[in-house]
Amino acid sequence: MIMRNNKTLLAASLAFALTACSSNDTNSSETTDTPSNVYDTSYLTRDVRDDVFYFVMPDRFENGDKTNDMGNPDKPESYGGYDPTLKSHFHGGDMKGLENKLDYLEGLGVTAIWMTPILRNQAVQGEITGYHGYWVLDFTEIDPHLGTNQDLKNLIEAAHKRGMKIYFDIITNHTADVIKFAECHGEDGSKWSLDAGPCPYKTRDQVQSGDKYTLVIPEESANIKVPQWLNDPKYYHNQGDSTWQGESSVYGDFSGLDDIDTDNPEVVDGMIDIFKNIVTELRPDGFRVDTVKHVNTEFWAGFSPAIIEHAKKEGIPNFHIFGEVYSGDVNVLSHYTTDGKMPAILDFGFQGLTYDLFVNESATDKAKTLFDNDDYYNDGDSRADMNPTFVGNHDMGRFSYFLTKSKTPLSEEQSLNKIKLAHALMYFSRGIPVIYYGDEQGFVGKGGDMDSRQDMMPSKTATYNEDDVLGTDLSTAANNFDTKHPLYTAFADLAKTFKAHKSLRQGVHHTRAFTTDGPGVYAFSRVEIDNPVEYLVVFNTSNEAINPTLSATSARYNDIHSNEAIATQNGSVTVNVPALSYRILKANSAVSSTKLGNLSITNFNDGDNVKGEFIFEYSLADAGKAAVPVFEMTTEVSVNGGQFEKISFDNTLPLSAQYDVSLLKNGTNIKVVSTVTNFAGEVQKHSASFVVKN
Repeated sequence: MIMRNNKTLLAASLAFALTACSSNDTNSSETTDTPSNVYDTSYLTRDVRDDVFYFVMPDRFENGDKTNDMGNPDKPESYGGYDPTLKSHFHGGDMKGLENKLDYLEGLGVTAIWMTPILRNQAVQGEITGYHGYWVLDFTEIDPHLGTNQDLKNLIEAAHKRGMKIYFDIITNHTADVIKFAECHGEDGSKWSLDAGPCPYKTRDQVQSGDKYTLVIPEESANIKVPQWLNDPKYYHNQGDSTWQGESSVYGDFSGLDDIDTDNPEVVDGMIDIFKNIVTELRPDGFRVDTVKHVNTEFWAGFSPAIIEHAKKEGIPNFHIFGEVYSGDVNVLSHYTTDGKMPAILDFGFQGLTYDLFVNESATDKAKTLFDNDDYYNDGDSRADMNPTFVGNHDMGRFSYFLTKSKTPLSEEQSLNKIKLAHALMYFSRGIPVIYYGDEQGFVGKGGDMDSRQDMMPSKTATYNEDDVLGTDLSTAANNFDTKHPLYTAFADLAKTFKAHKSLRQGVHHTRAFTTDGPGVYAFSRVEIDNPVEYLVVFNTSNEAINPTLSATSARYNDIHSNEAIATQNGSVTVNVPALSYRILKANSAVSSTKLGNLSITNFNDGDNVKGEFIFEYSLADAGKAAVPVFEMTTEVSVNGGQFEKISFDNTLPLSAQYDVSLLKNGTNIKVVSTVTNFAGEVQKHSASFVVKN
């Protein structure tokens, strides 16, 4: 335990007492790059963990074709709603506009563009419009306000030529608001939930007992959904509006939007077919899935594997799917990557961490807790480092807006420094970084939802144009594609560093040091298992310089930015880090092989009963003695003597494996075999048997 500026510094490695000396010898070169550091520029073969995402709302980005601003007059349900003076209406951005700005995005270091939903919407519902894309009517063509299917194909082709991927935001939970209830929306169905107020939710028990709403579908809307089967009310729950609690969270309408009955096997097959066709026709590189926790888990367990398998058959080998689960609780989030079989989820936990560290100015042990819980995600087909990480978005608001609520009032310079630091943590800790459009131009806004959806093109919306913009004297009334903006250049530099070092993209994340009583150090290592050279990343979240001393894995390190050589002394290295900044040091030699010691389960005994969803906790006797232990534990389970199935892997201490027996019959026998290797010849195994008693 070491005191730094009256903050308690805890080291998650060997104890250390001696300080290291710094060398001014900048002639010492850093470790020679290995072939693993060569960045894959091919959109088709690049690992998604190597991508830099840009999340953009096309309507608010760039208007490349003014002839489509009003939509399609031949389809009145998708026509109108254009008024760039209102934040609730269409502003004119489109596919051609995005294609015209690929140079800008490429300069930022972006390799994957994730767009808010682009399929054809119901243009107007009451007093607001579907500019955001979440009111889908037609799952076969894009919204005419955004262009044509050919415009989209042109964008994808142009992006692919630059090695950039295109991700679609998709919705299976609901469609546009077409089905009305006479009791709430009038006998003619002319009212809207968003205007008239929510329609009280009827429980499943009420519906089964005959207490149902009277359905009304306006004549002109009877057949406006595509494909045709979506026009049949039997494929919807029709139980009134969700209260976001209990069963209504899954079965209720999302503010009037027609909630699809994803329990119905016909619906499951129909939705899989819809999105298989989209993959075949438009060839996106992946999907972000909206409102995942408002759909039954069984649907996702069938949907995601089917889409990924289809994409592979279509020649898209690294098709990736990640879901939106609006929660920071790792138990809730990981449920959808384990039981729900989604490859990944948006990491709302990481977003909450950045709020805690930089807005609430909390101790950095919250980071340790977050990353220690990565074990919850690491099962047979998903892992924590496949989760996209972010600091703000179109629903909750921008990170720069959150900083206006900072515990300590911030100057503009301090705000910019915290924005850069939060994004650096996003780039260099585990996970896939996501930039929210406009953050690189200093947009702030007044809050979430519409207040965080400013125009990049010159805005005509007064409420946007009166907002402060950080790092510039311009407002959103200007053309905000400034490649010299301090945040644009900072993010571009982060991307260059990210791409230059594979360990910073794919290395195992080991927490090294943290505070427990306020801002200060958060240090972690990124180490590839097959190329175990440590990258030591040291963040300082405080307003004072720090100089933490950490256990070393090498006799010398180099700062990857300045190339300053830093020698170690008596197995320790001291890192001087200015206020609100970070440093990345690369070791000049590989981490020594980790001595493992005996492997054992600590919280269950052989022969114990198990029930529900539970976690095995393990001890690996000698691994904790290493500054950065390099190993991998895999856990497999056999049910009633059947074939073994991999249920988890773990590369960091403390070791654990999560398993769910809630669907198994009482008396079922399970055998658990865990195997640890240090990749240097030492292997430890532990096996035990248990009996299910739910």
